[in-house]
Amino acid sequence: MAISVFDLFKIGIGPSSSHTVGPMRAAATFAQALRAQGLLGQVSRVEVRLYGSLSATGVGHATDRACLLGLMGQWPDRIDPATIDSRIGQVMQEQCLMLDGSQPLTFVYARDMLLLDENLPYHPNAMSLEALDGQASLLCQTYYSVGGGFIVEQGEIDAPQAEANAVTLPYAFSSGAQLLALCKAHQLSVAQLMMANECAWRPEAEVREGLLQIWAAMRECVDNGLRNEGILPGGLGVKRRAARLHRSLQELGKPNVIGSTLSAMEWVNLFALAVNEENAAGGRMVTAPTNGAAGIIPAVLHYYMKFNPEACDDDVVAFMLAAAAVGILCKTNASISGAEVGCQGEVGSACSMAAAGLAQVLGATPPQLENAAEIALEHNLGLTCDPVGGLVQVPCIERNAIAAVKAINAVQMALRGDGEHFISLDRVIRTMRDTGADMHANYKETSRGGLAVAFVEC
Repeated sequence: MAISVFDLFKIGIGPSSSHTVGPMRAAATFAQALRAQGLLGQVSRVEVRLYGSLSATGVGHATDRACLLGLMGQWPDRIDPATIDSRIGQVMQEQCLMLDGSQPLTFVYARDMLLLDENLPYHPNAMSLEALDGQASLLCQTYYSVGGGFIVEQGEIDAPQAEANAVTLPYAFSSGAQLLALCKAHQLSVAQLMMANECAWRPEAEVREGLLQIWAAMRECVDNGLRNEGILPGGLGVKRRAARLHRSLQELGKPNVIGSTLSAMEWVNLFALAVNEENAAGGRMVTAPTNGAAGIIPAVLHYYMKFNPEACDDDVVAFMLAAAAVGILCKTNASISGAEVGCQGEVGSACSMAAAGLAQVLGATPPQLENAAEIALEHNLGLTCDPVGGLVQVPCIERNAIAAVKAINAVQMALRGDGEHFISLDRVIRTMRDTGADMHANYKETSRGGLAVAFVEC
């Protein structure tokens, strides 16, 4: 299946693309299917069964809440995050929800929301929804949330079919080597090649408009993160830091300080912290390519736009297109799911994508861009996903800031060379895949190992 830049960058809500955005989309899709088959009026009960990582960290990642919202016909890119608590509170209090937004349905959380200690074979992020009329099953569907908000239905696995409206890309590629060869043969930058591919779906003007809307959502997320203060939800007592850090940096905004490398890196940290604190609070954000790693690309792009007085919208478009090229390679040849390959698949992929985007707008050749992406990903290999308390807070928030700085450093190193290097991006991506396969399940978004069990509350 061809992957678009808009598959990788999707507007949604926090705290997780695979555990919040994906399950909400799956539940909303299920509700739509009930309506399409004329079954809404017959449903007396819906049972939600969460498996694997969705069960292990589902409450901390708001998977259960996302499922309820999806059953009520809500979608992650449309719902107002400010209404979520009241909607969920009403369901819990009244033990009733409006199925697909129109049909009253009794929903008893303790009975109908099942967190099961078992895995389904296809992917660790699995969920099943069953609509019943008394004891009779009306419809049962199994979905897999495979990272970045992507969902796959069981039927697509059991009987895969060619896409009805398959898109033929002018410059299709499935490896970094193919991407570089196409750029060389047609004298295109990575961003130009990606734009040509995107135009197979929609006109160039729509691509630009869509990417600038994504950028606007990223900016809004940063602005919200710089404004909001207090304690993040979930019980860990983690304090928001972005607003206070922002005030501190503004006070240091003298010419001899703001232009320093150290100060620039503090702004990068700030932007990443702002995004991921908003994510942890369940705010509006953009999967980039996931929610757990959503602060890296916005932080690096904000860094470029803030410190380059000549930066413009064309740079935003080029940055995102080049970043998406690397994201496609990571998703196609490995995974962007922390539950599948650990945090190397989320933060590692986002770091590599951010490096590619920054290299593009700084004038890198395609080989230099590939080198920057390779450096960024290589030094995230083996990164585990071990969120404390099943929350996307510790170490996730700081990890985004560290990776954003790492992406910038990778670009600086790559631009000092001519693109020649020892290990290719393709080999690093394959290594990420193999490392993820070897990684113990405790370190893949289950909160059963690593920092998740090292934390002791005194």
